Amino acid sequence: MLTKRIIPCLDIKNGRTVKGINFKNLKDAGDPIKLVCWYTKQGADELIFLDITATNEKRKTLISLVKSISSHINIPFTVGGGIQKEKDVELLLNAGADKISINTAAVKKPNLLERLSKRFGSQCIVLAIDTKYENNEWWVYLNGGRISTNIKTLDWAREASSRGVGEILLTSMNHDGTKSGFALDITRNISENVSIPVIASGGAGKLEDFYKIFQIGKADAALAASIFHYREIEIPKLKNYLNNFHIPMRK
Repeated sequence: MLTKRIIPCLDIKNGRTVKGINFKNLKDAGDPIKLVCWYTKQGADELIFLDITATNEKRKTLISLVKSISSHINIPFTVGGGIQKEKDVELLLNAGADKISINTAAVKKPNLLERLSKRFGSQCIVLAIDTKYENNEWWVYLNGGRISTNIKTLDWAREASSRGVGEILLTSMNHDGTKSGFALDITRNISENVSIPVIASGGAGKLEDFYKIFQIGKADAALAASIFHYREIEIPKLKNYLNNFHIPMRK
């Protein structure tokens, strides 16, 4: 059985780590370099770094910060925000990223996923899906959750999987920052309908939430931000808890 992964996420705005609720009311959560060093010592399996306003502000992810972060860690590192074309991916990988996360541009130009996976390898390409439950359906949102679409989340996950992405980062906007637990239903639905790993994001608040997202939601990895940033849950304790339930964790 494949081991499950615990992934802290650093949402970055103006060079600082921020965190909000339901993608709104962003508050400062600390210096990203200090957090990166802390998570490396804590035993995080990977890190995800999202420049959350890059697309909406029509600018590129901060390459200099990516270089700085990559020099402080020895674990896989995914970067997203403002990625539009192959050159953007090349620059980020050269700056030290192991993988890139793409959202809005992939929806607007789906064949971009095929080009990226062919050139850089599927293992480098993470599709980020920001999704919101409205009118009895889960819908895809763009530009950091600011723009709605008429695309159903499961349909998009299936299409992206067929176009060569290596994994899916699924964030429930309804659950984001609420600490009320992950979105179990949509996570499980996607996990059971695609053949690639699914990272669940949005809603982690207590140890039990991680157990549920792995056991019920069938996620391959669980991502969280504020509970890790503010040390409400420490990663070694979380992994020990999950090991006690015989959920295979990376060492």
